[in-house]
Amino acid sequence: MSIYVSGALWVLGAAVISAVLVVITRRFGSEEVGEKNLGAGGSVFSIVAGLHVVLAAFILISLFDAANGAEEQVQKEANALVAVDWASDSLPEPAKSTVDELIRDYVSTVVQDEWPRMRDGESVDNQGWTTLNRLRDTISAAAPNGGWQEDRKAEAANQLWAVYQARQERLDAADNGVNPVVWLALLIGTGLSLLFPYLFGGPTLTSQLLITVTLTSTLVLLLFAIHQLQNPFDGGVLIPSDAFSSALDRLS
Repeated sequence: MSIYVSGALWVLGAAVISAVLVVITRRFGSEEVGEKNLGAGGSVFSIVAGLHVVLAAFILISLFDAANGAEEQVQKEANALVAVDWASDSLPEPAKSTVDELIRDYVSTVVQDEWPRMRDGESVDNQGWTTLNRLRDTISAAAPNGGWQEDRKAEAANQLWAVYQARQERLDAADNGVNPVVWLALLIGTGLSLLFPYLFGGPTLTSQLLITVTLTSTLVLLLFAIHQLQNPFDGGVLIPSDAFSSALDRLS
């Protein structure tokens, strides 16, 4: 099921449920009490709903920035791998061939093993780190012949450090998500915001239906967006592993 269909079903289901609840509360509730407290309830509702929307908007912006940052780190990691391979191409054997083989093994591990785990929210094992450590040891043990190879060895080591950093940023982005405490605050805030229209009613059934359904749909849509953005390697973002596949094509 596509994200658009899922989002539409979330909003539609919430709108239908809220409309049914409005009809029930208008049918069996005390309309006089609702009208009497409409003014006071509106003031309280404005504060609660306003704070809740600010919190949801802040979280959405943070998740959006994190998703963009994760995508940049993926590109940086893949490009740095290619730079390591190109710099190591000038090293003497067997370091040259070993580096090329280890980089291909690393890309295979990232694409075939780590990406599905990150998409499912699972922890990534140490195989990738182990391969990078072997790359570091291979480059360090290379015996360059002349100043040119010395420079290429230093460049390969620098680019490998960039791979280390970008990899850590990628894994951190996959593990971040939304804190359970924040989810609790979002759910409670949503519940309180949706409760007020039922408690204080409205001048007519039509107006209360319009207000409640619109409010419910908006808040549910915000929660759906947060849910989809909390893992940049799944859901609405779904950063692909194409950068590593492209890097593999560029290896010498």
